[in-house]
Amino acid sequence: MARFSTVFAIAGFTVFASLAAYAAYFDYKRRSDPSFRKKLKKQHKRVDKYIKLDASSSQSQAPAHDLKAALAQIRLEPVPQTVEAREKYFLESVALGEQLCARGPLFDLPAALAFYRALRVYPAPVELIMIYQKTVPDAVFKIVMELTNHDVKERAEGYYDHWPPASMNVAVKELPLKQDSTVAQSLEAHKPDLLRRALVAKKDFAAGELIYQEQPMATALDLDLEGKGTHCSYCLRKLEAFMSIRPPNDPLGSTFCSKACQLSCTSQSHNLLFGNAVLAADATTKMPIPEDVTKRRDVQISFAEYIKDSGKLSPLLVARCVARMISNEIVKIVPGSPVSPPPPSDLPEADTVGSAASSGAEYTFYDHMERLRFLEVPPTPAEDTEMELLRNVLNSAMAGLDDFIQDERYRVLKGKILYNAIGVSFGGGRLDKPKSGGRFEKWELTRTPYGTSRQTGTGVYRVSSYLAHSCTPSARPSFPKGTAELHLVANRPIKAGEELTISYVRSTPTEGESVAENRRIRRQELARGWRFACECTKCIAEATEGASADPETKVLKSK
Repeated sequence: MARFSTVFAIAGFTVFASLAAYAAYFDYKRRSDPSFRKKLKKQHKRVDKYIKLDASSSQSQAPAHDLKAALAQIRLEPVPQTVEAREKYFLESVALGEQLCARGPLFDLPAALAFYRALRVYPAPVELIMIYQKTVPDAVFKIVMELTNHDVKERAEGYYDHWPPASMNVAVKELPLKQDSTVAQSLEAHKPDLLRRALVAKKDFAAGELIYQEQPMATALDLDLEGKGTHCSYCLRKLEAFMSIRPPNDPLGSTFCSKACQLSCTSQSHNLLFGNAVLAADATTKMPIPEDVTKRRDVQISFAEYIKDSGKLSPLLVARCVARMISNEIVKIVPGSPVSPPPPSDLPEADTVGSAASSGAEYTFYDHMERLRFLEVPPTPAEDTEMELLRNVLNSAMAGLDDFIQDERYRVLKGKILYNAIGVSFGGGRLDKPKSGGRFEKWELTRTPYGTSRQTGTGVYRVSSYLAHSCTPSARPSFPKGTAELHLVANRPIKAGEELTISYVRSTPTEGESVAENRRIRRQELARGWRFACECTKCIAEATEGASADPETKVLKSK
């Protein structure tokens, strides 16, 4: 029983997240790596041989409509919340399934439903399916797999029916791949029907109208501001002396503008990464011994110093996303855990979306992160150091959490951060940010029409990550509250069904900068930050006009 409790406390953090985070990487390798595809085919043959069932021998197979009705009924059943309740539910369901199997083929469907109920609460579903394959009668196992396939299919296909929320007046749709990258151009020649996911308006908007507002999944204050006490480390608000809250002995020197921001940051990630909490095997807090406290403090300081020395925000953002995933699981396994208390109602949106009408499933932090595009991050010594430091921090909180940071999973998540992060700038951006050192190719760029060099911090957003780039964007990100809450504002009239775009880079010349120079800089940043060569109408028009520019002044001649 003790081992079972540990499985619920640890495997729940690792297995579900590994499947979600690895899915995007798996799909990329499948499409781009011939040797990977060859290995995959061999593996599929072995798996097919292993799990192949003789359909003709399964006379007790339930009709599809019966399975859908049964699945819908199971989804309405409440899921036990505590470890003890889940253990009891699991054991009772398995015992019932075994009893029904013994009563003959007429009870195959009820038996499969019992085994499926057990699968719902087991934190390592792949492991349990393998056990079922070896121990459950073939006909029953086939029904269990059909139930699982129905559930997975409806959950995956129904995601964009329920996200983004209807109140945001936008939707994610599949559109033809734009000719704005060399990859797109090469693929389009072979697959003219290739599609991409894009954010579109669900109603008409006037120029200057607010389209939606969105809270970030994770934020990070620029490192030259972190620890200075000038801005909130959570919402990025500029602080006044009377509103400053500085937790003692914080490795990052974090400061908060309010108790609400402090509690939200603590519950989502900060306590797990830089707090004092040490967890027992059942994910409840335990009284740490002095040696544990010292060790935990040392690894936290090492990780914080690395972040500051690196000058990069991506390790901190990845760590906060990982910690938020784990904290989300702790809440589900141990409701009311002091490590991850439920956030107050006035704090940013929860990690789950309400139950979908068609699937009855809640979409979690994993579902949102899984679907985001990412850059492939090659292995480097720096990434190895980051992973090791983060593993040490997580393992100091609870033995076994370090298994969550697997190499490819970490790099996929980091690639998502690098591709989708949005620069948070207030009032047109600041002018006192230190210049980035080193080679331009090593800079971390964020999506911001003011330029990364003028941002206060970085945010990662669920919905806004689907905004495509345009040098003449239909909308712009704005932060009118002086916090990381993003307001998307229409730049011009927008019709229902039209794609929403923003500029990832500064696409208008500054004072003293020529049009040609601005074009060169922004295309360089787009190629470096997001790895595509922009071929929008503005870039093409400026290139054409640039051919007739006066070489003496390097300013385009007027028409």
